[in-house]
Amino acid sequence: MDTSEHFRGKSVVEHLKEARTKGAMASAEIHGTEMPGSFASAGDASKETALALLILWVCLSHFLSLSTTFSVLVLFSAGWLLWKTARSALLGWSRIERLHRLIEEERWEIEHHRAQEKLELTEMYFAKGLRGKLLEEVIDVLMADDNRLLRVMLEEELGLSLEVYEHPLKQAAGALCGTLVAAAVCLFGQWGFASFGLPLAAALVIAASSVLTSRREGNSWLSSVVWNLAIAGTVAGSIYFLIRLLP
Repeated sequence: MDTSEHFRGKSVVEHLKEARTKGAMASAEIHGTEMPGSFASAGDASKETALALLILWVCLSHFLSLSTTFSVLVLFSAGWLLWKTARSALLGWSRIERLHRLIEEERWEIEHHRAQEKLELTEMYFAKGLRGKLLEEVIDVLMADDNRLLRVMLEEELGLSLEVYEHPLKQAAGALCGTLVAAAVCLFGQWGFASFGLPLAAALVIAASSVLTSRREGNSWLSSVVWNLAIAGTVAGSIYFLIRLLP
């Protein structure tokens, strides 16, 4: 069987590299794949909520009274909560749709290009160190079961980890919790200490969220806290000084 149509003039190795890139693009999304989507969604939502409220506070406190500022912050938080929850669910559904599309494409290739799939399997397991009769036996076993072959090709060829794909509603629940907690902490800070409570509360939320997500990923929590607070401070400070420049 002619393999040129399947590989499009590329070698098996080049085709595998292209497939792995395609799989990486399909698995990539705003929450990443290193931790459960709901946990990452909660972490991102809490930091974004804290920063959004901080920016809004910087703007409003310059033009409005304390009571009016608090009311606007509450209203904004309600709308922001709905947006973050719905947005997270939409991102999750989009990611699932990409995964399903790749599964169907790979299933079609297995049904119509079995010889080429066998070549790809052989190359992959040869690269893993299998040789001779053992390599042939492994390939024959995998080729004998289409369902197992499909899973192997998705995970080995495309680099997809099917277990990390959480239901979109679970990710939305994570965003809901992260946004709700961050908004509650920030609004409490504004209510209790109107002159400086919200900036301190926002910094606390960003720092706590950075620690939790970085530790879950196995990264340096101190570096994460410093960078996230530095970025938030730079953004809020820039807005403050731009407002001061207004006539």
